[in-house]
Amino acid sequence: MSTATVDGVIVELTGGDITAQADVDAVVNAANAQLMPGGGVAGAIHRAAGPGLAQECRPLAPIRPGECVITGGHQLPNPWVIHCLGPVYGVDEPADVLLAACYRGALDLADGKRLTSVAFPAISTGAFGYPVDAAAQVALSSVVQAAPRLRHVRRVRFVLFGADVLATHHAVLARLTGSMDGAA
Repeated sequence: MSTATVDGVIVELTGGDITAQADVDAVVNAANAQLMPGGGVAGAIHRAAGPGLAQECRPLAPIRPGECVITGGHQLPNPWVIHCLGPVYGVDEPADVLLAACYRGALDLADGKRLTSVAFPAISTGAFGYPVDAAAQVALSSVVQAAPRLRHVRRVRFVLFGADVLATHHAVLARLTGSMDGAA
C-alpha cells in the first residue's frame, strides 16, 4: 500500500477486493442508475452485502450520472455503502465534471455522517469505458481538493484492480502531492 497525506487526510492506494476493506466505515459502489446488482464492483458489493442491500436501494433509484446516495452495509464488514453513478465515457458529458461530482458527493455524504474513512474503486473505468489515466487524474484531484474542507473523513483509500491501474494512480497522486510513501 502506498500513501500520501493531504491536509491531514491520508490517501491510500492499494490493490484488492473492495468488499474486504473491514477497516473502513464506507465502501463506494460504482453503481448503475437503478442501484441494482450488475457486473464489476456493483455485482461484487451486492453479492457480499446480500439481498437487503437491493431492497434498501430500490426506493432510492434511479440516480443520474454524478449523483450519490448512501445506504447501510448489510452483510458487508462496513456499516455504510455510498453508491455513485459515474459517467459513461463519451456519452454522459461533461464526463470530467460528472466524475468529479461522484468523488465530491461521496466525500460529502461520508463527512455528513461523521465517517472517518472511505474506500473507493476506480469509478467509471470498467464497463463505462473511462480511460484510466484521465479517471485517475479526476478522482485524485477531487480528493486532494476536498481534503481541506473535510471535518471527519481522515482516510480515503482507493482499492484498485490490476497492477497497471494501481501504478497509474500512484503516478498521478505523486504528481499531485509531490510525495508518496510506499510503492505502487
